[in-house]
Amino acid sequence: MGERSEKMIQGILDSYREHEMTVRIDEENIINKEIVIEIIEELRKVLFPGYFDQNRVRSEYVRYLVGQRIEFIQYHLKKQVARALGTADDCDFCPRSGHASQADEIVQKFLESIPKIREYLVTDVQAAFDGDPAAYSTDEIIFSYPGIHAITVYRIAHELVVLGVPQIPRIMTEHVHSLTGIDINPGAVIGKYFCIDHGTGIVIGETTEIGEHVKIYQGVTLGALSTKRGQLLKGEKRHPTIGSHVTIYSGTSVLGGETVIGNGVTIGGNAFIVDSIPAGMKVNVKSPELQYIRDSKSTFIQG
Repeated sequence: MGERSEKMIQGILDSYREHEMTVRIDEENIINKEIVIEIIEELRKVLFPGYFDQNRVRSEYVRYLVGQRIEFIQYHLKKQVARALGTADDCDFCPRSGHASQADEIVQKFLESIPKIREYLVTDVQAAFDGDPAAYSTDEIIFSYPGIHAITVYRIAHELVVLGVPQIPRIMTEHVHSLTGIDINPGAVIGKYFCIDHGTGIVIGETTEIGEHVKIYQGVTLGALSTKRGQLLKGEKRHPTIGSHVTIYSGTSVLGGETVIGNGVTIGGNAFIVDSIPAGMKVNVKSPELQYIRDSKSTFIQG
């Protein structure tokens, strides 16, 4: 290796020492993102048996397959949760000792919640099917709809948030965000029969609360009105509350922790909402006036 290369490497090593916040050398408690992604895929196979397997799943082998997958998830998730608890920077519920035993209890409770997660997901699939005339089967929705993929991972991650797991839930939802373009913070609270149509560009913030039978379209933001105070806002209610039986069409932003959208509200596309809306209202932006100007250069104009 030449002198120039040695100097280049030394420069990189110097940057490690200068900016230690972005370096995790010699640390045992570092989360393995690839393992977390593998855990997600195994959980999807448990949540939707037969859909994401390479081979046909036979009924006589289901108990064995589920047991095998739960064993894999339990072993690897416990290790990752223990690491997350050990590296938490500012976590009131994360003691600095006994991470392994704490992780074991957390993972056990999480696995016991799988039937509840499935109960919610069944309603989400049904809502997507009932609301989309372009869908010809629930199989089509489970296999191919990015909204269901994002909601599935959100429901997994949210359960881990409830159990007090740091970092891992966000890794999960940001992974599926990168695949679907749908950004659901795992801290959000979302009821049954949740439907995301198309989905690209949707953002749902950490303290958002959503009721049941809610449908949102692409480009919707359920966000904070302002984040200028940064970390000082941590723990505060920053995002809106959405009632039940609400529909929000594409391109609309609903912002602010004090903003409450009542039950049965329909909000049209491209609206900017920062005030609460009473139940049963329909909200639309006035259509802009269209101008029609003859193009004298067009070859399609008839004489």
